[in-house]
Amino acid sequence: MSEERLSLGFIGGGRIAEAIIRGVTEKRLISPGAILVSDISESRLEYLRTALGTEVTDDNLKVLEARETLIIAVKPQVIDDLLVEISPMVRDEHLIISVAAGVKTARIESDIGKYARVVRVMPNIAAIVGEAASAICKGSYSTYEDLELTKKIFEAVGRVVIVDEEKMDAVTGLSGSGPGFIMPIIEALADAGVHEGLDRETALLLASQTVLGAGKLVLETGMHPAAVKDMVTSPGGTTIEGIKALEEGGVRDAVMEAVIRAVERSREL
Repeated sequence: MSEERLSLGFIGGGRIAEAIIRGVTEKRLISPGAILVSDISESRLEYLRTALGTEVTDDNLKVLEARETLIIAVKPQVIDDLLVEISPMVRDEHLIISVAAGVKTARIESDIGKYARVVRVMPNIAAIVGEAASAICKGSYSTYEDLELTKKIFEAVGRVVIVDEEKMDAVTGLSGSGPGFIMPIIEALADAGVHEGLDRETALLLASQTVLGAGKLVLETGMHPAAVKDMVTSPGGTTIEGIKALEEGGVRDAVMEAVIRAVERSREL
């Protein structure tokens, strides 16, 4: 995929849209001028135009007129009205990529009322720094080529997995909500460092880099987390003493329960 071949339209210009735009332009998948964004906020459109160099409009239908690959990046509570609005303009050539959390492909297809080619994406907030964990799934009428194009776009902001749509609630609870679960852990590590005499800035840097490095170690070596744990755990040493405290505190069960409850809540929505 080259800059010359791909153009992209966004309906909704919030943080996730901005992250995707930054990713695809910095990776040179697409030039900023080939991106058209619509949003209800004039100030947001002006920011995207001046900061990122995208084309902008306050008319959603103009995006459909000008672009065939569309990313719907609006809140779930407004997506039904939006889809009804754009439905008359949707053509066979359009690929609809939705990042609206919890909105199933069948709902989008039903609202549009045609054989719409839909791909659903569940990214997470780490897309802002190019380290998202995103899952994608196809709708009833989209093709595997559509899925591969979507994968290519979202690989510009992190790692991507392809799943069946029935697994999307599990994805939402794990990687969608996951950054929220990790933040108290980073905060607790830093607080402990401060308790033991480190200044706040140093403690937070060490805690954040430790979590980042641990994840990267698993991803880039393919080692199981238990194997990494064993690598840094010496008999009678400091790490095993800390792990004992974590087990006594029920950290493992608490983290699992957090994900399970988030998944259950996702299924309710």
